[in-house]
This record gives sequence, structure tokens and C-alpha cells, in this order.
Amino acid sequence: MNRRLNSIALTLTVGLTFFGCNSTADSPTGDTVTETTAAPENFKLIALGDSYTIGQSVCDDCRFPAQLKDSLQARYTELDTFNLEIIAQTGWTTTNLKNAISSAEPPNDFDLATLLIGVNNQYQNRPFELYETEFVELIQTAISLVGGDASKLIVVSIPDYAYTPFGQGSNALNISSQLELYNNYAQTYCTENNLKYVYITDITQQGLTNTALVASDNLHPSTLAYTKFVERILPLALEILE
Repeated sequence: MNRRLNSIALTLTVGLTFFGCNSTADSPTGDTVTETTAAPENFKLIALGDSYTIGQSVCDDCRFPAQLKDSLQARYTELDTFNLEIIAQTGWTTTNLKNAISSAEPPNDFDLATLLIGVNNQYQNRPFELYETEFVELIQTAISLVGGDASKLIVVSIPDYAYTPFGQGSNALNISSQLELYNNYAQTYCTENNLKYVYITDITQQGLTNTALVASDNLHPSTLAYTKFVERILPLALEILE
């Protein structure tokens, strides 16, 4: 039976009264209906990444992991709790993220993990082979943090900053081409290994025609852009937690 979302389990017993339940009532047929309120649950979320995860230039509650947490909370009861841990920093490459996770030593009992990494490998002209190696290592690390259950990991594609005022001044066509290489690699790896992958790059590619998708620094996604990310991530997150 799936975990409930704002529901109350009804247990029908025939001729028996279960002790320790919240309340009981007799049905017209003489059977006893026992109402049992499901115990509150505490979900642990972890988000791994760089500036796109920490939410550079938006408020703490505006970044996509926080919006995801709030969206999940809205679909559960007030008694259920969602705790979010973020390991991310502006400018981090795959190497930086690997080292930070190792230093933080987070537990391995998270219920859901997200991973969004790679833009700074491209921006800092790191060898693509480094990303190929360390992306896979980060995937394995993220899976270990959700108790080894790969189905609890959501990989998010890299936004395309070529479609920002900043990117337009930095060889935009080359940026898009290189990021497509990164995203294609990540998506192929996830497909071949039956991992959840959410493509959000196309949302950020609307940044020049819809400037509301770009933060005030003219580079990073805005609160609205992150909201659109969550619209795509949320169904998979609910599937994981049910």
C-alpha cells in the first residue's frame, strides 16, 4: 500500500475491536469500523550541486530544492515533516562537489536526492573526460546517500547560461554547444542505468525572450525559473516518496 497523501486509513474489522486505535464506531451491519490516523512521517531530502542548487541571486526559499520541499509539504499533512540539506556552492566543479561531500560526511538515510552539476567544468575549461569520470562517481555517491536505492535519485540537466545577458557576451553559441555535450552524456548515462533524469535546460533557453526567467545578476535562473524546474521534478519526487 502506498504512503498516503493527506489521507486517513480506514480499517474494517468483523466482530473484533482493535485496541490502541484512535476511535471506533459500529456500522449498520454490526461490524466495527476502526479509524486509524497514520503516524506522521519525517522525510529527509538532500540536494547536491553548484550555484544552480544553492540558488545564487535568489532568496533561500526561492531556490529549487527549497521550492521542491515546500511543494512536497503542501501535498502531505501538517504533521509530516520535510528536512532539507544542501551541499552546493557557487563556482563548484564536479571535483569541488566530490570533496565537499567527503568533508561533510552526510548520513546515508536520505529519502530523496537531487544532483545538478557540471556547468563550472565547462566554464572553467576543465577536460570533458574529467566530467565523464567524476559525474559517474558523484552518481554513485548520491545513491549511497539514499541507502543505495538508485530509484531515489533525481539527476537534473544543466541550465544553458548562453541565454542570459552575461552569456551573450561570452561566445553564446560555443556555450550552448558545450553544455549540450555535457547534458547528452548525463542523459545517456541515466537512461542506460535506469536513473531518473529531468531536463530543464529548455526552460533556461527562454531567458532572452522571457527575462523574468533570469535573476537580477543577469546570469542565474530566477525564482520563476526554479518554479518551472520544480514543476517537472515534483512528479518524480512524489513517486519516490509514495
